[in-house]
Amino acid sequence: MFSLDHFKYNTQNQTASGTSNNEDLPSWDLSDLYPSPDSPELKNDLEKAHLKVEAFAANWQGNLREASGQELSMAIDLYQEISEILGRVGSYAQLMFATDSTDAKVAQFYQYINEQITNISSGTLFFTLELNRISEEELQAKLSNEALLSWKPFLDSIRVFKSYQLNDEIEKVLHEKSVTGRTAWSRLYDETLASMQVTVQDEKVTLGEALNKLSSADRQMRENSAKGLGESFNGNIRLFSLITNTLAKDKHITDEWRKFPRVDSERNCDNMIEDEVVDALVNAVTQDYQRLSHRYFTLKAKWLGLDKLQHWDRNAPLPDDTDQTIPWEQAKEIVHTAYNEFNPDMGSMIKQFLDQPWIDATLRPGKSSGAFAHPTVPDVHPYILLNYHGRNRDVMTLAHELGHGIHQILAAKQGYIQSNTPLTLAETASVFGEMLTFQSLLRSQKTPEQRRIMLSRKVEDMLNTVVRQIAFYQFERKVHEARQTNELLPDEIGNFWMETQQASLGPAFEFTPEYKSYWTYIPHFIHSPFYVYAYAFGDCLVNALYKVYQDGHENFQEKYIEMLQAGGTKKHKELLAPFGLDASDPAFWRKGLDVISQFIDELEQA
Repeated sequence: MFSLDHFKYNTQNQTASGTSNNEDLPSWDLSDLYPSPDSPELKNDLEKAHLKVEAFAANWQGNLREASGQELSMAIDLYQEISEILGRVGSYAQLMFATDSTDAKVAQFYQYINEQITNISSGTLFFTLELNRISEEELQAKLSNEALLSWKPFLDSIRVFKSYQLNDEIEKVLHEKSVTGRTAWSRLYDETLASMQVTVQDEKVTLGEALNKLSSADRQMRENSAKGLGESFNGNIRLFSLITNTLAKDKHITDEWRKFPRVDSERNCDNMIEDEVVDALVNAVTQDYQRLSHRYFTLKAKWLGLDKLQHWDRNAPLPDDTDQTIPWEQAKEIVHTAYNEFNPDMGSMIKQFLDQPWIDATLRPGKSSGAFAHPTVPDVHPYILLNYHGRNRDVMTLAHELGHGIHQILAAKQGYIQSNTPLTLAETASVFGEMLTFQSLLRSQKTPEQRRIMLSRKVEDMLNTVVRQIAFYQFERKVHEARQTNELLPDEIGNFWMETQQASLGPAFEFTPEYKSYWTYIPHFIHSPFYVYAYAFGDCLVNALYKVYQDGHENFQEKYIEMLQAGGTKKHKELLAPFGLDASDPAFWRKGLDVISQFIDELEQA
């Protein structure tokens, strides 16, 4: 049934898609998943999943309501086994595509695997739908079985969507058409970005290189890069607007069928977080724009000797900040030391990532311009992708993604379907890892000037994580709410972007016309609508959590590791309770934002 014969690859290239001129940077080796795209192991897994799904549907479809607690537990065990096989295959294809989405054969393989997974998994679609048709009383009776009780977090994560699910036929159509709908549009977006060439000072560079130049100490270089990016984004503006309009309308149609009350309701349900908690976060950050970003960027304009900052000055280094290139080996040592000082067990996990071919940091055309940690499956380690240019921010990105990696390894004990953490908590370990690395570096600074530079870098990272991401969230809300009635012109989308950016960054900035198209390169808008507030949630949470650690909270390290090990088995209230924190309390967000404000206070006094 599954023919992989036409996917032939040279297996010696599996560690890197394309050649790299960055010999000192690592490329990952995906053979821990599969030897090659045309390997018998991969083909066998697809066939195995297909047979298991057929048996699964024959045994359980229509029978879940009458099943005992023990029987229902056995069904979930098998569902997890099938999901894990498909997760392994899907991870392999996705990771290959991330390293070179411009390779036609890689893109073809990626699409083929997506279609196969969608076809196979449609046979299990009945399972979660039928679980939600079991009444609360019946389910509570079944949960008296100890084996089923261990699956309660999974059942809770399914039943949060109970009131929004449609009938089986509609759900099946939505599922099967996803490969020609959202997935196809997302792939078009990724391939367009990956193949984009930006002209900077008469030189053609990749999108990632051009974005990196926005952090150059040379203001003319920053301006040229910004204008080159604007030209490239505007050259594709009709396509990006079409993709955005199509996906926003597609989401609106589905949301209306499901009767979600808000444009972000599906994301909030998926994150197992109440709408009022999201609103409290967004309102707290918005009310603090002046105290945080407006105040800091007024300082930065003064430091740079400018009356007004242009948008290409946002990430400019300070005049005394040489931001010397940090070799990869030194970056590894910096991050490993920070984690090891906090907890030697975590230091050992970091070392394993850094010693094994689990990280792809090499710069190459066609590679994804962002960074991520992909958890794959519990019996295989996560993989980390980043583009290492040797800047301080790249070291922090390494610390961030390794935090994700540690979280994913620790949570793997919960099994494939319960190890996955809601986005709001998934950012905790990554942002905490950044904070550990920052504090370790801050302690090593020998002069007040070095400390000021370190603090300014951290404040900018925090503003990017908190203020910028909440502005992104507000932009998304404007786009999705407006798209419910009419298709949006590129100019209208650009106006929403400019409104939210001006409000968040403040009066220290001027925005030239090309900035109106800069929304186009943010992949979260396409792949994961309303993902972005999770970054702000994670940063504020970590600020509050780190303060608890600094205050000498008893057994903090042990409790922190237990929190990460919980994966998706606990909600945010349960996870934060051992530290005396509560995200539903408005004062919680003030604690996190106060940390940023206090750093700015110190910079004002320097």
